[in-house]
Amino acid sequence: MNRILIIEDDRALNRGLQYGFGQEGWQVRGAYSAEEGKTLFLTEGFDLVILDVNLPGKDGFEFCRWARGIRRVPIIFLTARDLEEDAVKGYDLGADDYVTKPFSMVLLKRKAAAVLKRTKGVKKEDIYEDGYLWIDFIRFRAEVQGKEVFFTPTEYKLLRVFIDNRGQVLTHKILLERIWDSSGQFVDKHALAVNVNRLRGKIEDGKHKYIATVYGMGYQWTGEQE
Repeated sequence: MNRILIIEDDRALNRGLQYGFGQEGWQVRGAYSAEEGKTLFLTEGFDLVILDVNLPGKDGFEFCRWARGIRRVPIIFLTARDLEEDAVKGYDLGADDYVTKPFSMVLLKRKAAAVLKRTKGVKKEDIYEDGYLWIDFIRFRAEVQGKEVFFTPTEYKLLRVFIDNRGQVLTHKILLERIWDSSGQFVDKHALAVNVNRLRGKIEDGKHKYIATVYGMGYQWTGEQE
């Protein structure tokens, strides 16, 4: 059974949404502020969040940014403002859809079902998530600490090989064969090192180290966090 968290400060609307989704067989929890939503988000597992933009205190955008740093759960924004910049900001933060008030309950339910179908169609092995780094290898999307980051096709290939073989030492020869030989390109160890260093620059900081250099041999995905 799907579980949904509704964060909306309009109590009548919140209760109406809870009732509507409950009638469809969803398990529903309601929160009336971002802080209340955070408590539920941390203590209970949800398949979807419906989130009002204009919340008292911290707004929906701030909640979305915070939530993306915790775990990847689909989010649909609700807003009374039909402004393009709001929609763009929501999508930039990782929202999966956006609905402007007033809206049809039927439309919202269909959007919710479509988002769940899209996200649940991804196999677990095609997603990497550790609370800091999130990668979807099917849709080629990634986030670092809740902020979207862009990888090149080669960087996605490197990430996939590293993550599928986490903890193992991958020699220069193995990496060169798996990443480049299949495309008929000739690439040397220097080009490999350049790509690995570029990748490190996108995903690592002072507290998060993922790729260790094994001198004279190759590299190893460690996923270390200080």
